[in-house]
Amino acid sequence: MSMKIAIFLAGALALVAIQPVWAESINQMEVEEQKSLTASVKKRLRTVKEKEWLAQANTAVIQVTGVKANPTDKGVEILLETSQGEKLQITNRSAGNSYITDISNAQLRLPSGESFTFRSDKPIAGITEITVTNQDANTIRVSIVGETILPTAELFDSDEGLIFGLTSVTASLPPQQPETQSEQPSPAAEEPIELVVTGEKDGYQVPNTATVTRTNTPIIDIPQSIQVVPRQVLEDQQITRVDDALRNVPGVLGSTNAFIGNQITIRGFSTSNLPILRDGFRIYENFSFQETSNLERIEVLKGPASVQYGQLDPGGVINLVTKKPLSEPFYEIQAQFGSYGLIRPSFDVSGPLTDDGKLLYRLNATYQREEGFRDFNTETERFFIAPSLTWKISDRTNVDFSLEYLDSTRPFDTSLVAFGRSVADVPYSRVFNDPDDFIDTKSFSIAYNLEHRFSDNWTLRNSFRYLQQDLFTQATLAGSLNETTGILTRTYAQREYKSDDYSLQTNVVGKFTTGSIKHTLLAGVDFNRGLLDDLVFRGTRTTLNIFNPVYGVPPRTDFSTLPPATPFKNETTRLGFYLQDQIALNNQFTVLAGLRYDTVDFKDTFTDESKYDSAWSPVIGLVYKPVENLSIYTSYSRSFVPSFSRDANGDFLQPERGAGYEVGIKAELLQGNLFATLAYFDITKQNVSTADPDVLGASVATGEQRSRGIELSAVGTIAPGWNIIAGYAYTDAEISKDNTIAVGNRLPGTPKHSANLWTTYEIQKGSLQGLGFGLGVNYVGKRFGNFQNDFEVDSYFLTNAALFYRQNNWRVGLNFNNIFDINYISSAATLTRTRSIEPGQPFTVVGSISLEF
Repeated sequence: MSMKIAIFLAGALALVAIQPVWAESINQMEVEEQKSLTASVKKRLRTVKEKEWLAQANTAVIQVTGVKANPTDKGVEILLETSQGEKLQITNRSAGNSYITDISNAQLRLPSGESFTFRSDKPIAGITEITVTNQDANTIRVSIVGETILPTAELFDSDEGLIFGLTSVTASLPPQQPETQSEQPSPAAEEPIELVVTGEKDGYQVPNTATVTRTNTPIIDIPQSIQVVPRQVLEDQQITRVDDALRNVPGVLGSTNAFIGNQITIRGFSTSNLPILRDGFRIYENFSFQETSNLERIEVLKGPASVQYGQLDPGGVINLVTKKPLSEPFYEIQAQFGSYGLIRPSFDVSGPLTDDGKLLYRLNATYQREEGFRDFNTETERFFIAPSLTWKISDRTNVDFSLEYLDSTRPFDTSLVAFGRSVADVPYSRVFNDPDDFIDTKSFSIAYNLEHRFSDNWTLRNSFRYLQQDLFTQATLAGSLNETTGILTRTYAQREYKSDDYSLQTNVVGKFTTGSIKHTLLAGVDFNRGLLDDLVFRGTRTTLNIFNPVYGVPPRTDFSTLPPATPFKNETTRLGFYLQDQIALNNQFTVLAGLRYDTVDFKDTFTDESKYDSAWSPVIGLVYKPVENLSIYTSYSRSFVPSFSRDANGDFLQPERGAGYEVGIKAELLQGNLFATLAYFDITKQNVSTADPDVLGASVATGEQRSRGIELSAVGTIAPGWNIIAGYAYTDAEISKDNTIAVGNRLPGTPKHSANLWTTYEIQKGSLQGLGFGLGVNYVGKRFGNFQNDFEVDSYFLTNAALFYRQNNWRVGLNFNNIFDINYISSAATLTRTRSIEPGQPFTVVGSISLEF
């Protein structure tokens, strides 16, 4: 612990040291001269008529960096913070009791670059809600909903930005107090109603995913299925593992795995070629479970992500977006504690380092200890620290620096074994390797992200990351099982692994027009060089009766006297070029076309063998928007993954190729508060590397795998205080062509039917205001455990719940997982019958308390 504390303090001290919407009609609006100054606005305001705004407007996209709601003696003011308020292009209209303003040349962007939304429920009498959100890539929409009548709003320009002055309905009624008293605001009214500074933290819906798409395009305008798990969901569910968060995404199954960390199945395709990115950087080798404490959100882009990210499976890609420094001081401490000895304290601090706000910092740190429900002697212990820094070099240039360090120890778990046509009938806590087996991992990464805006329409980004991972494992590897006697053959083993990964990305995003056609151009190059040194030692063979286990017989091998059984040392160089154009033909039709070229140069430095692969990967899509809040889309794309596996003759297998098309509908419902997607997909994958059933250590390529299905998802806010994230997936994934595996066999680990629902409600007023409840269910159907389909795991239905209380700057909560304590298998996509059949957690309780100041 002393070393971890020293690293923690060193990190902290080092940080301290250093579619456009065009108006069809415009209603002329005259506003009266402002007669008095308010307490929140110190400088003189001038009234601006709508026609004057239009005359001053230009086509540049202006950034609004914050939204404030401040009370006044007459009602409330909504301030859109920007230094270019006089250039905003405004169109007003009404719909029923809603006053709507579209600002068609602006975007909501925090100083850190993240988009955000603002919402205030019942800020004053007579007004139900106020929302400010990015309507599309160029438009901010301000919506003010009256309770019984259309609200009255006045627009003012100030040096701080654009101000909407709203008058309370009660303010126009005869005063009940003497006039001299009513002119002064009450003490309670002087407190700010709401201040948004934390980006996507509040709310379940995220309208844009600039990181995973590399363009700041609204999800509704992208011809591909995308779902985001925002920070609010991670907080409500008290998520500590990525695989638990992915239960909120239909068609995606995740689990923890002793061999590869996080194992993910997307749309039926499960592979050790992990589809995980962290801030847009691919994690090529992953033996450390990805830390969640500094995550802002999780983005899931489904289908072949052929242009933005190469060499990925056609099922899709998962991007973990980390928290960025904030321009306002923010301090949070949290403690989680619960079943099986869970203790997890953490803190998150951020703010400016200089008076001018040009240097911002953020520091996240977490420590976790947990015994777990499996019968191991080794506890899980993790220490994580992540300092980051943002330097605003100028109004057009900023650079982010980040560092992450993780030190993790956990049991090395080969999980359960198959017996007959199902899983062995043993307690799910029983282990079949030795209880003192463990896996130690250390990972260190350092990165920068430079962004320069040549103009409001052209942006250059350059990013670099270095990632080092070290692993040491003491293991007992399961071999064959005699299903008559229950005797499992095992081998003592040890592994020493190290990888160094260098990644560089550069891209440019430009917006321009050719006649009446609008373009969003994305062009870039990415480079990666990976060095891997892997030593595996094999020792004494041993046996274990799975129904009556006796561990530690014979004693563990002394590996210091043995040479490595299978040394691996290789170098991989990856280079990719891509070009994409989103072409808005008009307000209804958008075409997306892109092309990517990848090269992969692999060299086994131990045997001096090498392999070179290259491929072109196209994508084309179409979006049709019959109305503003509805889109119908279709797309086709291809993918490419190099294979470094060898067949029984020692020859490399051919690269894996994938192709898929998708059609779907996306809709913004309930005035844009709820986002829904319905998609049909059909994906094929060829030359898939699988274990050779006849030759140990060799691989064969299946002829073709095919996955077809339907996915439905909905996420957002149904009513004030009532949030929901839900989905359903039907996935028909099978072997469609092969020589060694029977055609028609289902892909392992993939259920035909799966569904998820999580919903929370927080009381909005009264003596119980801030009290909230959450309820969730997850259904996963039956799945085959391997390609041979010779065993199957049962379906399961999980029920989870939450109880929390939020008041002012603190929150306490209790989360109840697997309430009915069912036995279930969370993952069963195995190469053998004796490894990686992962049991899910039994009933657990997680308590949490957090404080912001």
